[in-house]
Amino acid sequence: MSKADSQRLESIPAAETIRAIVDNLARVVHAPDETLSLCVLCLVSEGHLILEDFPGVGKTMLAKALARSLDVSFSRMQFTPDLLPSDVTGVNVFNQRSNEFEFRPGPVFANLLLVDEINRASPKTQAALLECMQEQQVTTDGVTNLLARPFMVMATQNPIEYEGTYPLPEAQLDRFTMRIAIGYPPLSEEAKMLTEQTADPPLDALEPVANAADAIALADDAKAVFVEESLNRYVVALLRATRGDSRLYLGASPRAGIAILRVAKARALADGRSYLEPDDIKAVAAAVLAHRLILAPEARSTGLTGEQIVRETLDKTPVPV
Repeated sequence: MSKADSQRLESIPAAETIRAIVDNLARVVHAPDETLSLCVLCLVSEGHLILEDFPGVGKTMLAKALARSLDVSFSRMQFTPDLLPSDVTGVNVFNQRSNEFEFRPGPVFANLLLVDEINRASPKTQAALLECMQEQQVTTDGVTNLLARPFMVMATQNPIEYEGTYPLPEAQLDRFTMRIAIGYPPLSEEAKMLTEQTADPPLDALEPVANAADAIALADDAKAVFVEESLNRYVVALLRATRGDSRLYLGASPRAGIAILRVAKARALADGRSYLEPDDIKAVAAAVLAHRLILAPEARSTGLTGEQIVRETLDKTPVPV
C-alpha cells in the first residue's frame, strides 16, 4: 500500500462523519448537495458563514438543522436597529445579595449563533461580533470570557431590500469565511417540501448524527491535512491576481488566503484524504473570495459579479503540477 493510500484510509472515518451531517441536513433543507457541503465545510474549518438569499428559502431552517445534527447549543438573534452590543455579548449586573457584579452571558455564548438580517443592526452592534468571530472570546468591562468550541456564526442577509440597513463594512465581511446562497428548489423538491412542512416537519424529528466532540475532532483533523508549498504559492497567485485586476477597487486580503486553505483542507478531509489537491482550492475559491472583492463602479454598472471574477482568475492562473 502506498503512503497516499494509507493517508486516505486514515481520513475515511472523518469523511463518513461529514457525509452523515450533510445527508442529515438534506432531510430538512431541499438545497443542492454542494451548498449543504459548503455549510458543513465552513463548520469544519472553524469559520463563519453568510447566507444571502431571498426570504423563505430555508436559511433559518438550515442553521437549526446543523445545530440539531451536531447536538450543540443554538442561539438565534433577530438584528434590529435598536439592538445594543450588550444584547449580543452579555452584561454585568449588580447582585444586591452578594454586593458585587455578575456577568450574564448573551446569546453569543452558544456553539452555533444564527444572526438574522445582520445588516439591520447598527455598525456598533455589528462590531460586537468582531472579537467573538476572530478570537472566540468576549471582553466585558476588562474581563475576558472564552467561547466554547465549536463556535460558528451564521448570518443571514436579504439581497433585495436595503432600505433601513447598514451594509457590513469590508473589515467585517473579511471575517466571514464564506458566503453562499440556498436558492429555490426544483419543482419536484418544492412540491415535496410543501407536503412535509404542512404535515410532519422533518426538523421536529431530526436526530443528531454527531456531537460537539466530533466537530472539534473534525476541525483538528482538517488542520493536520498536508499542504505542499506549491499549493501555498498557488493560493497567493490567486490573491495577487485579484489585487491587480483593474475591475476591482479592492482585491483579496491575506486573511482570504488563510480562509481558502482552511476550507480546502476541510474539503480534502471530506473526500477521505489527508493531503490537499488543486481541485480542493478551485472548488471553494468562489464561496470564500467573492464576497471579499469590492468591484470598481464601472465594473459594477456592467452587471459583473465577484463570482465571475473569481472564476476568470481561476481559469487564468496556472495550476501547479
